[in-house]
Amino acid sequence: MPVPYQLQCRECRALWGNQPVSFCQNCFAPLEVTYDLAQIRGQFNKDEIARRGTTLWRYKELLPLPEVCDASLPVGFTPLVKAAGLGDYFRSKSLYLKNDAVCFPSLSFKDRVVAVALTQARNFGFEIVSCSSTGNLANAVAAQAARLGLKACVFIPADLEPAKIVNTQVYGAKIIRIAGNYDQVNRLCSQIADKHRWGFVNVNLRPYYAEGSKTVGYEIAEQLGWRLPDNVVVPMAGGSLITKIYKAFNELMELGLVERKNVKLFGAQATGCSPISAAVKAGRTEIDPQKPNTIARSLAIGNPADGYYAASTITGSGGWAEDSSDPEIVDAIMLLAETEGIFTETAGGVTVGAARKLYGQGRIRPEETTVLCITGNGLKTTDALAGRFEESEPIAPKLAFFEEYLERELVKEAK
Repeated sequence: MPVPYQLQCRECRALWGNQPVSFCQNCFAPLEVTYDLAQIRGQFNKDEIARRGTTLWRYKELLPLPEVCDASLPVGFTPLVKAAGLGDYFRSKSLYLKNDAVCFPSLSFKDRVVAVALTQARNFGFEIVSCSSTGNLANAVAAQAARLGLKACVFIPADLEPAKIVNTQVYGAKIIRIAGNYDQVNRLCSQIADKHRWGFVNVNLRPYYAEGSKTVGYEIAEQLGWRLPDNVVVPMAGGSLITKIYKAFNELMELGLVERKNVKLFGAQATGCSPISAAVKAGRTEIDPQKPNTIARSLAIGNPADGYYAASTITGSGGWAEDSSDPEIVDAIMLLAETEGIFTETAGGVTVGAARKLYGQGRIRPEETTVLCITGNGLKTTDALAGRFEESEPIAPKLAFFEEYLERELVKEAK
């Protein structure tokens, strides 16, 4: 049976088989994976999926996996949490959180894309895997390369959060810090990929890598009882995630696994780096690059590779884009933690902060089923909360001192 997927140009639609390339050699437009859904339809149904393990591999027919691959890493199938507390704050009756802050193994949705990309890295014979990263991707590449016995060398901007750097170093990966922003790092990696036989997950393996993001959409639909939400709010850096969630929903509809429905996609960016949001608000799909200046470093991509497609997806779905300032990001991190007990990184603060504005503007209605994508764990960006909390003075381990402390605190609350 022929492989039911191959690379296709997103513009001229030329087919390119399966190989480690990311752009069309005819028109230089980006490539993506296309599937023979007719061939897949007979193999992929709800009963069969339900019998499988609770990982992203349960959707293997809709992923670009080689015939022989290691699909044992328990990545994905993260919780879809009913957000009653945050819902009350937003006056929403049906609000959910897709919580990839607990994704295995490195606590972000990037574990999904890397899991898929590395199956092809091994298939193509790469012994060294790499990436350009704002932090989370480097963590995921380093962790999964260690498990698979591959060498990892990652490139990052020099000013990344310390926790994210440690979370890459601990797996034994080689880190190369670049005195520049992400866009400059990514440009260098593209040049290296042309010269050296390395598997860059978000350069020459990008079409396969991006497909891992679709599993967020599959899981949302399945965890809602095989139905689609009315709205999804998605943080945007390069812009790929929001387009792949949209693709996932369309594939499920085409296969008859969910009823046809228009889902509105809403993009969220940091005010200090919002090229896609700015384009949507201006009624354009063309992206004007920006120089990043935000605490949300995981979203700080000023020239997003999929910006045009993200803006097109948002406007085509009837959605919108919003952005959050640095103070709004921190407030939103606190709001999510205090209402739902979920500690998210700055990207999640961007999502929650944007959702607050979207509800306030009436773009998302209270009765609609809405999913917010929380893509990373707050333990990676604790520096964003520096100075937010006062350190309390210790008290002696005696009841009398506790009673004095309690009385002081009650007086403070009364004021």
